[in-house]
Parts: sequence; C-alpha cells; structure tokens
Amino acid sequence: MKLTKRQFLGLGMVLCHHLFFGQFQNVLISTSNSPEEVSIAINPKNTNEIVAGANLNNMYRSTNGGVTWNVSTLACNAYGVYGDPVLIWDTSNVCYYMHLSNPNPNITPGGTWVDRIVIQRSGNAGQTYTTCVGVGKNGSKVQDKQWAVVNPVNNEMHITWTQFDNYGSASSTDSSVILYSRSSNGGNTWTAPQRISKQAGDCIDSDGTVEGAVPAIGPAGEVYVSWASAQGLMFQKSTNGGNTWLPAEQLITTTPGGWDYNISGLMRCNGLPFTFCDLSNGPYHGSIYVNWSDQRNGATDTDIWLVKSTDGGNTWSAPIRVNNDAPGKQQFMSAMTIDQVTGYLYVVFYDRRNYSSGDNTDVYLAVSKDGGSTFTNYQINANVFSPNANFFFGDYIGVSAHNNVIRPIWMQMTSSGALSVYTSLVNPVILKNEEERIDNLSILAAKPNPFSEETTIEFSLLKQTDLTIQLIDNSGKLIHTITEKQRYDAGSHRLQLNAQSLELKDGVYHLVIYGDIKSKNVRLIVKQQR
Repeated sequence: MKLTKRQFLGLGMVLCHHLFFGQFQNVLISTSNSPEEVSIAINPKNTNEIVAGANLNNMYRSTNGGVTWNVSTLACNAYGVYGDPVLIWDTSNVCYYMHLSNPNPNITPGGTWVDRIVIQRSGNAGQTYTTCVGVGKNGSKVQDKQWAVVNPVNNEMHITWTQFDNYGSASSTDSSVILYSRSSNGGNTWTAPQRISKQAGDCIDSDGTVEGAVPAIGPAGEVYVSWASAQGLMFQKSTNGGNTWLPAEQLITTTPGGWDYNISGLMRCNGLPFTFCDLSNGPYHGSIYVNWSDQRNGATDTDIWLVKSTDGGNTWSAPIRVNNDAPGKQQFMSAMTIDQVTGYLYVVFYDRRNYSSGDNTDVYLAVSKDGGSTFTNYQINANVFSPNANFFFGDYIGVSAHNNVIRPIWMQMTSSGALSVYTSLVNPVILKNEEERIDNLSILAAKPNPFSEETTIEFSLLKQTDLTIQLIDNSGKLIHTITEKQRYDAGSHRLQLNAQSLELKDGVYHLVIYGDIKSKNVRLIVKQQR
C-alpha cells in the first residue's frame, strides 16, 4: 500500500491501440485515471476471456485474448475501493477482483481507511462485479497487500495479507503480521483470519515490515505461502488445506539490501516475492518456486532471482539468477506465474540492460521450461520509456499464462508523460522458434568440469562475431572480464581458464558469452584437490 495513492472517478469505454513493432504485438489497454499497480488473470476455461485491474479502481476486460479491451471503473458502496488489485478466476468461470477498502462512515458506521480486504465476484467475465464481501476487519487496524489462489480440485479460495497495528508508525509497540483466510463458497463467506507469521515486523511499510504474502496450492491441497521480512524471505505451509500451520515460518533465503530499494526514476520500488507451485503433469510436478528481486550485488546492479523446492518446502535451492545479461545493469519489480498445463515458468520485469546510462527502461519476459534451472529472456515492449519519479509507479506488475497463452501486464510512461497500462500478445510459436533456431554460437564442451586447476571451453561460431566473455559467480557478481568486444572468426575456438591465475575459490561460476548473438551461459565448478 502507498501513501501517495490518488483516487479518480469516472466511467468510460475505450478500444485499445495497437503497436506493430517489436517481436510481439503490444496493446495499449488504458491511460485513464493514472493507472499503476496492475494485475491480470486468464480464464482457464476460456483463454479468450481475460480480466485485469489497476489502482485505484480501474477494471479492464477482454473477450478476444487481449486484442481489444473494455475499460471502466469498479465501485463498492459498502466498503469503497482503494487499490492493490488482485484478480483471479475459479474453476467455474467466475472471476474475482480483490482490493483494499476506504469505507464511507455514513454508509458503513465504524469503517476506517483500509480496514479490511474486499472481495467482489463476477459471473459475466468481468462486465459487472457483485456486492462486496469484507474479510479481516479488526478495529481500526490496517489490512493491506493481499494475494489469493484457488484450489483447482475443490474450488476453495485462499487469501493472505499483512495486518498493520498502525500503518506508517515507527513505534516499537506497533507491529505487522501475516494473516490467512479461506472461503469454501465462492467468496461469500470467509474463515476467521489466522495469524501464520510467528515473527512480527514493524509498521513502517519498508524492509522491517512483513509484507508480500502470496499463497500457492500444492498437489495434495497443501497451502504454501512466502513473504518478505527484515531477515529475508520467509516460508509457511499447511498440509491440511489451511486448517493448521507449522509452529513457525522458516527462512528460505536472505535478500541483501532489503525488499524496499531505490531505482533511479522511480518514487519507490520493491522486490516482494511471488510464490507458485507446479500442478501440471510435467516432470516438475510439485515443485515450489519463489521469485523476487534484490540488490545483493549493489545499488546499481539489481537482479531478478528464483529459489525452488522439490520436497514440499523442506529444503531450497541456492538463488538462481533469472536475468541472463552481463552484470552491472538494473532489472527490477518482477512478477511470476506458472502455466499449469505446460509447467513452464514466466517472469516479467523491468530491464535496463540495453542502455549504458540514464533511466531508459524496457520490459523483459524470462521463460523456463526446465523447472527454473535456466531461463531464456525476451524483450517484449515495443517502445522504450523512462519513468518519472514525480509519478507514483506502483509496487508491482503482473503476468498470467494458461495453455500457452501468455499475457504480461505493466505500466509505462507515454511520450506526453502520462501513466499507461500495456499488455503484449506473446506468441509461443515465436518463443519456440527463437529457442530452436540454429544459433550463431554453439558451446561444445567444458572439460574437465568440475576442475581444480584448468578447464578448456570449446565453442564455435557460424559467422565472424565480436564477443564479450565474462566470468561471474553464482550470485551474479562479476569476477573477471575475459574478453571485451573481441572479434572471433567463424569456426571453432578454445578458451582456457586457470583457477589459480584467476584466483578462483571452490564454488560454482558461470561463463557468459554474448555479443550480437543469443547469449550463452556455461556452468563451471571449481573444486580444489585436497
């Protein structure tokens, strides 16, 4: 939740504009009502039906897969509408728009600013939303930053959020906690909120606050939740559908630099996590994924990260770097989803890899088809833009995918300086062709690997190319630049790396080769002889 939110009124109906440059067709959804903080959801029963929303009360719907959009505003007389939109579909063609509240005390006696989470449902693909249902009302305490998920087996909804004793307070007597609730009847009623975070945070709405709790459903109906805290990313789970939880949350990874960080051109930026579990019939069924961003490599080198668990959250992988560019550029404000038909992961984020300086920003989509082990990155925006710190940009963007229909959603500045909302008609055929095309660069081998003294990397080029070759550690930190824009002729090449001369300690490293080509990453393991 942001203190700078502004409320706009009005109702309109517009058709989107199309931009036909770039790899994927971009669609301008709206510029009305200074839209930011966006959420999008594809109907798994009919992928032509897509709903979306933006702060404070903007609602969007498409019935043709995102090619054109209807734009209007959401109303809730009982509790008001105050942003933080989250949109989901259940298994019976019903969609839900969840948001914060701002009750009119003349209509709702005793109501206070953001005193509950509000759920509104639509049975007509987002044309209209029904009477509001509130959950979490606890005196004047603030209920904020909710996320939700539907169990595809029994259609139950699970929702998590942050409760602030006193929003913005620096007092040690005020704290923030993570709450959970469940609905078994289409959002009409909800269970009494349960506190699932043993460790409390502060109320400042920054690194010391517990925030960004996102639930996911496991293959046996487990409920998994992760969130950000001062210690790092925390994880909780219920193995009985949300009835009981672990005695205490576990730390799954640290987030050096915190989840609330600075990005040039933005009023504020955060790296709050997204959590998903693979329910597909693919090889990674049951894997849990948590995505976030942080500045562990410095304030000028924000990166997108992923950890995964293949044993129900008992153990977790080391952080995996999602953006595959060379170190030193800014990637920030990511969002993730999983296609529950294919099991493919999709991560969307803002990216400045293509610019040597300034605030020029692109939007990238990273795709993993191997359970998060590796990612292919694609630029999906048609026009570069620069954000303006005088305009609040919101705290999150979104992406939805189902059965190879992929629809990211993001905010960007127009040439006139206004906020706008875009989607991209990502074509899986283009993704497939890009991945399967014959690359100019082919890496043949790294032998020996692991190595203690020296290894040889063999690669070949189809045509003469200027290459930059860099060695980075497993956290994405640049260790050595081996060559920089050095010309290599077509044919085979051999590159030798000596662990002693490069002063490499035991561990995992990545050799990144890039230029005017599709970049490649070679995983190397240094293991000194004992």
